[in-house]
Amino acid sequence: MLLPLNQRTISYDIVGTETGPVVVFSHSLAADLGLWAEQVPALLAAGYRVLRTDLRGHGGSTPTPAPYTIDLLADDVIDVLDALRIERAHFVGLSIGGMIGQSLGLRHASRFKSLMLCDTQSESPPDAATFWGPMIESITQANSLEPIADRTMQRWLTEDYKRAHPVRWKQIRDTVAGCTPTGYIGCAGAIGNFNFTDRLSTVKTPVLVACGTQDPRATPAESRRIASLFANGNYAEFEGAKHVPNVEQPEKFNSVLLQWLPAHA
Repeated sequence: MLLPLNQRTISYDIVGTETGPVVVFSHSLAADLGLWAEQVPALLAAGYRVLRTDLRGHGGSTPTPAPYTIDLLADDVIDVLDALRIERAHFVGLSIGGMIGQSLGLRHASRFKSLMLCDTQSESPPDAATFWGPMIESITQANSLEPIADRTMQRWLTEDYKRAHPVRWKQIRDTVAGCTPTGYIGCAGAIGNFNFTDRLSTVKTPVLVACGTQDPRATPAESRRIASLFANGNYAEFEGAKHVPNVEQPEKFNSVLLQWLPAHA
């Protein structure tokens, strides 16, 4: 579905009983709302209503000119909630989605019952320029994310997962390659220019920070540190998973999620 706004649209999908508690999902950079496909059936079976949104320039959402900020992307989530007349929800975000969740907790706390922040960071990584700079140069030259698709997948999922699930792996890779350069560069710029660390102690919403233990950037040590910054922070990990544990270990991820949500109803 598309939410038309001023000179742009936000793509979203909502399924489930209208009386069920709402869970909002926000995906990682270069993905789309399909990254949460493994979570939808389990949540529907448990009686939840599932809302997934696409970041600007990702999936079916319009790519708008840079600059983007994390707060701007968080406000897109609020725009969808407002349009659907959803007053309160649970939030689950991965990577940049987890950063968006921090912004929501800081600026829209009354709208959320709980926050689950996965494989994320609380401020711009110190190597942001050197990490994304060469990739953005390659994307710009090719006018496509194809040059970085395989490198991205290597960070996201293990080789064991690739061998066991080649069709799903290719589906996600194709999504990465198909992301718009404008959307990717805009969101990468937002990641490279934010810092919530010193303010997270003011967030009173229950927060679960989770990660795959083999995530090369959002490491267990970093994720534990972020959890400790919240007044009501908790930590969980997925042994052996990389950056996208909800895809790599869906049964374990869904089990953690379905224990977390009703505890904060």
